[in-house]
Amino acid sequence: MTNQLGLTWRRSSFSGSGGTGGGNCVEAALLPADRFALRDSKNPVPAMLELPRTGLAALLRHVSG
Repeated sequence: MTNQLGLTWRRSSFSGSGGTGGGNCVEAALLPADRFALRDSKNPVPAMLELPRTGLAALLRHVSG
């Protein structure tokens, strides 16, 4: 999915499409300068979190551990 900023947002194929537990996911997009953007798929505008690659790696380690 591409938005007005020209970003291509991706979400996990495990997120589902609604119902109990489904459709609740985080979407990610690649930004310039080796940075990433994250947003809530249910409320994509206006907020997004921007992280450097090292920050994204630390976040993923924290939530998967």
